[in-house]
Amino acid sequence: MLSTLLAPWLNNQAVKLTCCDKWHETEDTISIKLACIDENHLAKFKPGQFVNIGVNFDGKMEYRAYSLSSTPFDTDLQLTIKRVEGGRVSNFLIDQFQIGDSVMVLPPAGEFNSVDHPPQHNKALCISAGCGITPVYSMTTTWLNHNPHCDVHFLHIARSPAHTIFFNELEQLNREHERFSLSLLLKDKQQTSYPQGRLDQAWLETLVPDLHDRTVYLCGPTQFMEDVKDYLTHLDFDMSQFHAESFTPTADTQYAQRDTEQPQTVTLTVPSFNTAVAIESGSNIADVLEAQGVPLIIACRSGICGSCKCKATPNSTRSTSQATLTADEIEQGYILACSSQIISDSEISLG
Repeated sequence: MLSTLLAPWLNNQAVKLTCCDKWHETEDTISIKLACIDENHLAKFKPGQFVNIGVNFDGKMEYRAYSLSSTPFDTDLQLTIKRVEGGRVSNFLIDQFQIGDSVMVLPPAGEFNSVDHPPQHNKALCISAGCGITPVYSMTTTWLNHNPHCDVHFLHIARSPAHTIFFNELEQLNREHERFSLSLLLKDKQQTSYPQGRLDQAWLETLVPDLHDRTVYLCGPTQFMEDVKDYLTHLDFDMSQFHAESFTPTADTQYAQRDTEQPQTVTLTVPSFNTAVAIESGSNIADVLEAQGVPLIIACRSGICGSCKCKATPNSTRSTSQATLTADEIEQGYILACSSQIISDSEISLG
């Protein structure tokens, strides 16, 4: 049963949660714990999911998506946040956010999770790089502590142990669990028992000899993930056992005007907010709505979290992502504003 504090999540509303702990994982990464919820009132989520965190800047709420690094059985929500150069929210949380401060938190979301996609034959391979370790770490600790049959191989790519998020925790899991195997591939040459190199197909086969017996969960920078997917494809891996997620926008989400098109002036209207603005075709809809002060939550900005879902006039937009939309929603005209461009006069409905 959810606590009264978290009841608004049932209606997809944000709740105000307070920081009860904060510490550095690496030089540029922190973890925070939110809420300290009583153990009888757990915040249920699926390992691998994320939440959207809202921070108020000068009366304006800005949201960003962060994966949960705790498990659904913990009494707190733990988030692990890496500094993003120029990132307003991440820099605020790392530099200024303190124990006792509060943030707004939207309900957990995300199709990349170990509940909807359990490991076949209880054998999982988690592959991650950088802060992509966060969701697969949540999956791993949940499996090891609450599934006595699951075997986990954890492959992480990092510069060095000092740059590895959860380094000590991973080594402890490796010592304490026979069902856990740790492979850490480092980029910097140094005195360590871990191998150095760049992950390629040969390394993948060497480090995970039983690769074909496992279900793969992959998270990290976009190019890293594309490379790993290519390696698996060339190795004839069963891609029905492949699951991945990335919050890093690809080049397609930069919304460059197509070479064959000439920008035209079009009108975007939001009747519920008495807003109408003339803009160039090809403009990013989320950027336009944000500039007009329309209170739309724009968190991941890469078409993954679904927080900016809205409805547009049919055939008036072009999208690069429909990741969180159902077939019925797409047919009804719903779009993700952060990954959609306006191409003709369009009326936007929120909610």
